[in-house]
Amino acid sequence: MDYGTLTIEEIRNGYRYDEAEKAHVCNYCGRMFPRGQVFPIGDRYYTPEYAAREHIASEHDSSLKKLIEGGAKYNTFTDTQKELLALFGEGLSDNEIANKLGIKASTVRHQKFTFREKAKQAKYYLAVYEEVFGDGGKARKADDIVDIPNTATMMDDRYVITGKERERILKSEFESMRPLRLRHYPLKAKKQVVVLSEVAKLFELGKKYTEAETREMLAAVYEDYSMLRRYLVDYGFMGRTKDGTEYWLK
Repeated sequence: MDYGTLTIEEIRNGYRYDEAEKAHVCNYCGRMFPRGQVFPIGDRYYTPEYAAREHIASEHDSSLKKLIEGGAKYNTFTDTQKELLALFGEGLSDNEIANKLGIKASTVRHQKFTFREKAKQAKYYLAVYEEVFGDGGKARKADDIVDIPNTATMMDDRYVITGKERERILKSEFESMRPLRLRHYPLKAKKQVVVLSEVAKLFELGKKYTEAETREMLAAVYEDYSMLRRYLVDYGFMGRTKDGTEYWLK
């Protein structure tokens, strides 16, 4: 999921409408609710959008909780702030929160003020960014930076890659794009990010893959499939169970 392509409302809801798929899609697991179908919930049937909302609530324990706990590299909330946000989300008063946490009500009010000021700062930043880099901005599109994976485990210069750089790296490192076949695994970290992001596209969001399935898919791309698999996990593109029996796209 690329937060840069979603509206604030779509991020808040936990699902978005995918025009290509003609379906409402869960942001967290990729489950689709196609337009024109009805979905059974209990003893009743519901529209795709309503079913998507119910899916978020039942399978992901509400969008608010996922937002507070998730977000990977974009989530800069401290543990205390996360706890406060969850309590604010429950509709508790400042005094009720203070009593629950054993702190002063003035401390709760100060934190609420801080949240509000940060929200204003974010709005101002977005306005400036959209004016410069948005559809009406004059920033050169050819120099656009490729989006960093939301689940990236590190944030440094290896992810500062323009669209032109990405295309050049793909041409140099892959001998074939369809089917995907890697010429050699690059030594430079920036090239590794591009290669791994392309290999990760082979996997479907929301689907679990056995170790054998993962091995077979990666072996078709490069002979040292175990190295590819390891770096896909290390760089945050994929997750795996502790025993390594299942893998999934993050």
